[in-house]
Amino acid sequence: MIRVGIVGATGYGGVELIRLLAAHPHVQVTNMYSSSAEGEWLASVFPHLNGHTLPALEAIDAKKISEANDIVFLATPAGVSAGLSPQLLEHGTKIVDLSGDFRLQSAEAYRQWYKHEPAPEALLSQAVYGLTEWRREQVAGARLVANPGCYPTATLLALLPLVKTGWVNPRSWIVDAKSGVSGAGRGVSLGVHYSEVNESIGAYKVALHQHTPEIEQELRSQSETNVLVQFTPHLVPMTRGILITAYGQLETDVTLDDLQELYLSAYAEETFVRIRKPGSHPRTKEVYGSNYCDIALHLDQRTGRVILLSVIDNMVKGAAGQAVQNMNVMFGWAETAGLPILPLYP
Repeated sequence: MIRVGIVGATGYGGVELIRLLAAHPHVQVTNMYSSSAEGEWLASVFPHLNGHTLPALEAIDAKKISEANDIVFLATPAGVSAGLSPQLLEHGTKIVDLSGDFRLQSAEAYRQWYKHEPAPEALLSQAVYGLTEWRREQVAGARLVANPGCYPTATLLALLPLVKTGWVNPRSWIVDAKSGVSGAGRGVSLGVHYSEVNESIGAYKVALHQHTPEIEQELRSQSETNVLVQFTPHLVPMTRGILITAYGQLETDVTLDDLQELYLSAYAEETFVRIRKPGSHPRTKEVYGSNYCDIALHLDQRTGRVILLSVIDNMVKGAAGQAVQNMNVMFGWAETAGLPILPLYP
């Protein structure tokens, strides 16, 4: 059994990791770490874990963490992972980082969009961006995996096959994104207060969201053109789920059948990406609690635009589930290990 540590176990990402790893055949959650609840039992923070045997929460000490674990999940706020990772890697511990500290290859871009000092260049250069379906070979040999953000996961899985073709004007992409409140984390703030969010929907960080450069970076890595994305996130009054509606201006004559064939071919061997029937309308409820991304294609002949719909559970495929999927690849296990095969419904 592989020894697994979770840093930031009292957050939503950390507790979702515990749920998934509890059913994993090859790992044991050996240690859990928290900067705010040292010495406590996690069941005192999350009563739904009562009766499930887990170690007490420990203080975050890089040396002790590296000695006690074969792999560590860092479910921490921006800026924390960059400080912890060097010592963990020095002792041979593998890392899957759920924060944004290693997602951007450019230190200056990280400084601009995240408002934190970036990780050392040496670490940025060895970090592998863990969009599993598109980076599988690199993830397999990685010691440090940057788990993608939730919005980029849903967006990139939808856009990448089409961006590679050159069929769409690379500067025409508009991405309208909607997320449940759990994406904001467990911290208390006015923006996620029940009476502020309930029966309301609103955009935020318009033209300023830190996932924008991450999306563009990965699209450009698969294209020979300078792809630009107008990305606008919205908060909706539900707990889990992301819906992406993406619009691109076609530059060549293609049919809906052409698009469908392209996507079915691109994801033919992928367990967790499901291409829906042409013209269908996937809903977040249909991937709830699962590691699936459901994608549907639409073609508007009147405007010459392709319209992509993509849904994920932001806590699973958008965070903990994709992190487990990446761990499975890193250790050569089946990618489905520890991951639920069926969504929760209703």
